[in-house]
Amino acid sequence: MRRVSESFACAPGLKLEAHERLSKLQFDAIDARLERMEALIERLERRLWLTVYGVAAVILTQAFQGFLNALPGAQ
Repeated sequence: MRRVSESFACAPGLKLEAHERLSKLQFDAIDARLERMEALIERLERRLWLTVYGVAAVILTQAFQGFLNALPGAQ
């Protein structure tokens, strides 16, 4: 099946306009991709901080339990 496409006007001004439209579409696509990547990085950063705080809480809990066990009369 042969594909019928619209004719492309070749006047220099029209070629420039077509190039500008294509460039705008490409930049819009790059911008959308960048926004998705930034959102992904924010989610990863949030997860990383939750992990760091979780590890710190476990370490502090173990240290506190060690102090409680070291107190005289704590049995």
